[in-house]
Amino acid sequence: MKTVTIYTDGACSGNPGPGGWGAILMYGPHKKELSGGEARTTNNRMELTGVIRALEALTEPCRVELYSDSKYVIDALQKGWARSWRARGWVKGDKKPALNPDLWARLLDLCEEHQVVLHWVKGHAENPYNERCDQLAVAESRKYR
Repeated sequence: MKTVTIYTDGACSGNPGPGGWGAILMYGPHKKELSGGEARTTNNRMELTGVIRALEALTEPCRVELYSDSKYVIDALQKGWARSWRARGWVKGDKKPALNPDLWARLLDLCEEHQVVLHWVKGHAENPYNERCDQLAVAESRKYR
């Protein structure tokens, strides 16, 4: 099974507002950048979309070393919150509806296709791949201002 390293980031100007996401996929000597955005969205939706679009770009099941500065994404996957929300019909433990169930459902499905190892990285801390993803995400968000 191939091991692919993925970095992702999301950005939003206002919450909701124009947003963007960026991703870098690396396998051996190969590196691919992906990005996109939406006119009216939230930061969390862009964080999720970046991860989803990166995983969707894989053409076969892979071991994925996934790096994100989003505690929302990393914690919900690592701590099993997202799976619990799905099991309860997208209701959180406090009985409130889980946000972004459409994206969480897709992400959970993708995490079942791949062996995803999650890594939280501090944002804006001079990690070159995280910084590049941030640049991609911000550039996309600016297209919708």
